Amino acid sequence: MLYGKSLKYIFHLIFHPFDGFWDLKFEKRGSLGASLTIVILTIITLSIEKQGTGFLYNMNRLSELNIVVDILTIVLLYVLWCTANWCTTSLMEGKGRMIDILIAVGYSFAPIVLVRLPLVAVSHVITSNEGSFYLVFKTISVMWALLLLFLGTMITHQYSVKKTIATCIITVIGMGIIMFIGLLFFNVIGRMITFVATIYKELRFR
Repeated sequence: MLYGKSLKYIFHLIFHPFDGFWDLKFEKRGSLGASLTIVILTIITLSIEKQGTGFLYNMNRLSELNIVVDILTIVLLYVLWCTANWCTTSLMEGKGRMIDILIAVGYSFAPIVLVRLPLVAVSHVITSNEGSFYLVFKTISVMWALLLLFLGTMITHQYSVKKTIATCIITVIGMGIIMFIGLLFFNVIGRMITFVATIYKELRFR
């Protein structure tokens, strides 16, 4: 399917998630390229939001913002969820392949881009008395994305609601385990490098 059409498909999917995710997988209405584009747009949206939101609603200190951290956070969450979900569903008779998970999760980020990016402009023209509407729409964007993530998981793997809930809980636990193992691994590697470097210095100065 053409990249442009698969990217435009988000407008159908976010309003019709049941048949949207079904067609995404079985009718190939989406693509990995479009999914990754949405992830990139999400990173850009959140970065613009932190730096460009009106001062009444911007609690961030511009001097402390780091776009690299924003990029790594979104990418890490995306990769961790997809990896943990694939590992979990492989053991729970899930019907989705890794590429199906990558595509579905990426498309689930769409409400964050479509809602929060316009809110950046809106934040400059609304007053403090209208702030409740601003906060409501920010919350809606997150809840909408989480709902799509849930439905995408359910439809991609052809699970029941109860099994999807269990899968999501186990996936979150799996993300924590992967992060722990990753940190432990890098810690061990760091200690090994330090040990080797120390031995090298000792041998060099003798």
